[in-house]
Amino acid sequence: MNSLREFFHTDWGAMTVTDWFGTIFTVIIFLLMVLAYFQVFRPKHRDRLESHKHIPFDEDNEDNGDSDGGK
Repeated sequence: MNSLREFFHTDWGAMTVTDWFGTIFTVIIFLLMVLAYFQVFRPKHRDRLESHKHIPFDEDNEDNGDSDGGK
């Protein structure tokens, strides 16, 4: 158990500003991802998400500049 504690030991005093930024940024991104997954997999939002599932496959000729209808 002692070697495991030594393996995960962190010298908090030796951390630079960049180290702190990376640590805090990683924790914030992790929390945002947990929130996003919670929102996506929540049964209450299923109908709203199901209605948007074909958006990447829908072609809108006005937005992509095709004047000949995509021929």
